Amino acid sequence: MITTAPDVVVAMSGGVDSSVAAVLLHKQGYRIAGLFMHNWHEDDPQYCTAVEDFTDAAAVCQQLNIPLHSIDFSAEYNERVFHYFLAEYRAGRTPNPDVYCNRDIKFTCLLQQAKKLGANKIATGHYARIAQRDNKTILLKGCDSNKDQSYFLHQVPVEALAKSVFPLGEMHKNTVRELANQEGLPNHAKKDSTGICFIGKRPFKVFLQNYLAPKKGDVVDEQGKVLGTHDGVIYYTIGQRKGIGIGGSEGRPELPWYVAAKDIARNRLIVVQGKNHPAIFRNAATVTQLSWFHPVPQTLKCGAKTRYRQRDQQCTLSIDGQNGKVHFSQPQRAITPGQFIVFYAHDICLGGGIISAE
Repeated sequence: MITTAPDVVVAMSGGVDSSVAAVLLHKQGYRIAGLFMHNWHEDDPQYCTAVEDFTDAAAVCQQLNIPLHSIDFSAEYNERVFHYFLAEYRAGRTPNPDVYCNRDIKFTCLLQQAKKLGANKIATGHYARIAQRDNKTILLKGCDSNKDQSYFLHQVPVEALAKSVFPLGEMHKNTVRELANQEGLPNHAKKDSTGICFIGKRPFKVFLQNYLAPKKGDVVDEQGKVLGTHDGVIYYTIGQRKGIGIGGSEGRPELPWYVAAKDIARNRLIVVQGKNHPAIFRNAATVTQLSWFHPVPQTLKCGAKTRYRQRDQQCTLSIDGQNGKVHFSQPQRAITPGQFIVFYAHDICLGGGIISAE
């Protein structure tokens, strides 16, 4: 077991990606230590996999003969991420807590803890790349376009990125799985985690109702005709189909209903029929709280993602301080207030901001 200070501290989640990241660094001769972060406490093991995840991380570290440290960041997570999550839903927006978790926990608290252990670098299993160009740290997309996670990293301070390592950045997921199997990792067949970590497998609406009280209102069409009732507009997101709770209506086509807008002031959910109804599409979006890795011009032509795994959408961004207006070359479906929009110049992640209600 390594007793000297590590070169790199690896964030070990118990999953395949972070485990293979540790394997790769170990093979490259780095002195490494694992760090398991407890970011959320849940009494019901049906929804919280922390015990199982820690066991898997410990088994991998034991196989690699490296130490595994454990630290509780749940207080920091609650203050910096979960409070934001609830405030956004309370305001009728749809947040993305993973972005703030990366910014405020994984690449801030983790780095601070790594320094205490004597390391000067941190590593994670993210599918992204870091490069140095013109003496600047650049965040690049991961080579696997289906797994690229630069979207979730666009708020990470550049100072933290400069001290980060992404061993999987050049790899594809299937190769990572194969390597985990070849190395005989005990978690090589473990399924990837999906969704928001603190919600787990429980229904999203059920979880949210524990913190935000239901407030019934009308479900209406574009003309304002009442079609049904909802439990609260905060529980829905733009483009949503499931859970609206209205069936067919006399004189209307047999098409599914989708959320087109949320009228927060009047507590009304506005719905339309058809996945590609024009009311769900927008040519432009207002952006707030813009942040950049490096300075950009006031008018920027680039690619943009309004959600994870979306292909880059060509746009023109006009910047006014931390705010901006995005005009897309093609109409975009289900642009959602509260979500992040991230900007790219080919494979370079430039930065991003939060989509605002029009």
